[in-house]
Amino acid sequence: MTKMMKAICQYSFGGPEVLQYQDIAMPELKPGEVLVQVAASGVNPPDWYLRNGMKELPPQWRPQITFPLVLGTDISGVVAAVAEDVTDFGVGDAVYAMVRFPEGMAGNNRGYAQYVTVPAEQLGRKPQGIDHIHAAGAPMALLTAWQFLIELGHEHPNPLQPHRHQPAPLKGKRVLINGAAGGVGHFALQLAKWQGAEVIAVASGRHQALLQALGADEVVDYTQTKAEDHYRDLDLVVDAVGGQQAQRFLPTLKAGGALFPIFSLGFDAHAQAQKLGVTVSSTQVRSHGGQLSTLAKLLDDGTVRVVIDSVYPLADAALAHKRAAQGHIQGKIVLSVS
Repeated sequence: MTKMMKAICQYSFGGPEVLQYQDIAMPELKPGEVLVQVAASGVNPPDWYLRNGMKELPPQWRPQITFPLVLGTDISGVVAAVAEDVTDFGVGDAVYAMVRFPEGMAGNNRGYAQYVTVPAEQLGRKPQGIDHIHAAGAPMALLTAWQFLIELGHEHPNPLQPHRHQPAPLKGKRVLINGAAGGVGHFALQLAKWQGAEVIAVASGRHQALLQALGADEVVDYTQTKAEDHYRDLDLVVDAVGGQQAQRFLPTLKAGGALFPIFSLGFDAHAQAQKLGVTVSSTQVRSHGGQLSTLAKLLDDGTVRVVIDSVYPLADAALAHKRAAQGHIQGKIVLSVS
């Protein structure tokens, strides 16, 4: 008899209304995998990009999609079963992960569900000092910040540029983070401070108290001040918003400085950057259980905090996506599954 579970499925591309809460078959465990009973699932931009048909990507980059889809990469939960060849985890272990990314971005991540199978090498032990809601808010955004700023951690070719991304030195450097209150931004701020940088955080004014509490040396309200007109001679700009508008930060950088657009599609000012002597670099975040285990220590001791914007029951995933579409997110949106 097939075992069933609750999950969020979609049968066509579209807005949040295509997300349906229903019963589907539980996933089958394959060699090298761990079955996780999901307690919470994080909501990330690739989720709503995929839900809507990957319209942000060039047509040649869009993966082949087979319906029904189950979205979701970020999970935190408890090990329910392990394949015979898995020795690093056992039933009952609390774990967290970014599941099969980017290789599963066509809908094979399947984190919006009560159970998910995860390759063992992509799992990290959940930080003991935080709950599942906060742990589920960490993987994709925190791994993105870590792989951009601290350690890339893999040798896969970079699909976004011809050269390998190289994190920049941070100790004693002046770093500006645009979109500092969002998922990736608030983690990038904390990692940069941990590494000894002077951090200028750009966000709307309502986030000022939070950003100061996270360690920002200066907070710029972009609704009042254009950071690109106000700053010069910076060592690094991390643009967590990215896209074509990231090029406006080039004049803020000193020769030898770097611009890291987290979302680099649409950026077309490489000639200007080269003329200014500025490096522009980006990368695609990848699942990495070892890095999550390292980051668990920083989450445990409070060096890095996970800020939660809002929490929705799994059945209300459509409402979570509507919240995401409103923008001005402070930290992460998370689905409570168990």
